[in-house]
Amino acid sequence: MITYFLPIVLVVTSNIVYHVCQKSTPQTANPFSALLITYLTAALLTLVAFPFYKTDKGFFQSFSELNWTSFALGVAIVGLEMGNLLAYRVGWNISVGSLVSNIILAVMLIPVGILFYKEGFALNQIFGVVFCLIGLILINK
Repeated sequence: MITYFLPIVLVVTSNIVYHVCQKSTPQTANPFSALLITYLTAALLTLVAFPFYKTDKGFFQSFSELNWTSFALGVAIVGLEMGNLLAYRVGWNISVGSLVSNIILAVMLIPVGILFYKEGFALNQIFGVVFCLIGLILINK
């Protein structure tokens, strides 16, 4: 059971730290300088952690299974980082900006899940989406 919830706990905890750090980045700092230090830190941490994920492949051999998604993810991450940093710089509250963007994201991923991953979508989920959209309207009034 713990292996089921542990990834979600990691995502939530990391997101809290992420948003606090984004909101706390100095307004005068060049956003690309901040991103460079962020990614250098992430690269170093990944390099140090690499040996702890045991597989039958070596370091260089493990790259042979990658495809375009790693490059696309890099582009997406830069977009996420810049979008959040700029949202906070223009005045979004930490308690609202993340909520608004994540609700919109969740709603927009529904057709992606249905069309590309053959995920189901039941009546109770439709009600959930309606409540989320109502919540978005209420939050932004």
